[in-house]
Amino acid sequence: MADRVLVPWKQNLGSVPEGAEGVLFDGEGEPAGLSDAVFYVMPYGRTQRVDLLSRMPRLRVCQLLTAGYENVLPALPDGVELCNGRGLHDASTAEHALALILAAQRDLPRWAADQAERTWAPHYTRSLAGSRVLIVGYGSIGAALEARLAPCECEVVRVARRARPEQGVHPVSELHRLLPEADVVVLVAPLTEETRGLVGAEELALLRDGALVVNVGRGPVLDTDALLKEGGRVRAALDVTDPEPPPAGHPLWRAPGVFITPHVAGGSDTFYPRARAFVDAQLRRWGAGEPLENVVRPGTR
Repeated sequence: MADRVLVPWKQNLGSVPEGAEGVLFDGEGEPAGLSDAVFYVMPYGRTQRVDLLSRMPRLRVCQLLTAGYENVLPALPDGVELCNGRGLHDASTAEHALALILAAQRDLPRWAADQAERTWAPHYTRSLAGSRVLIVGYGSIGAALEARLAPCECEVVRVARRARPEQGVHPVSELHRLLPEADVVVLVAPLTEETRGLVGAEELALLRDGALVVNVGRGPVLDTDALLKEGGRVRAALDVTDPEPPPAGHPLWRAPGVFITPHVAGGSDTFYPRARAFVDAQLRRWGAGEPLENVVRPGTR
């Protein structure tokens, strides 16, 4: 009975430890040898195949390529070590967040619609320079975003679950005090019971007219119904939504002041070489019996 390692890219097959068999599985179809799988690198994207976990009785390690793992925990068998992809999406997500901010502040969706209609109707827009940007859920992605915001001449305010005075990070308990002075609020928080609905009717009401909420974290961190009730007074640029995707007739599609991209922030060309290199390193650590990186739930190896 050979140990089998499921990897999503053929480049990773060369890093499978000696004595184990590498199986290429990108999320499509049925992978070979599920009953012998001991290390599962879950495919990236819309085909994670969490459903396969219950059919891997020998599984010891599940490696995710996403930072979020809330959808995997309920299906994870006891004793399986879970590692996430923290850090792999920092550059991609930060770029996308910056793009959403600039697109919303400079009214790019309107210009794109005008171009499609061959309409020339200039007007002056908002700017990012001189604005105050709250980054809520400040971690590695938040730091990457701040580095990209630095040349844009805006003020960045860092907010996280707990205060980190040495880094100038405010606790989320101060969010209500900080919101009234914010021009842009960027949500990069993971989805937990604490963050679900973190920005709802009360928080949106504290924002000034025309403020922008950007969500590149998880959809339910922002209360969709509360946003819709704002009627465009507070704008939003969303890479993640709740529900996701919105059904065809959902009012979010046509809500005033809302710009949507389809959960693509983390998956740019920057991500893939980093992810493949990380998987290679994890497999080498595992083969050598060394501690793995990004462990979010210890297992029994």
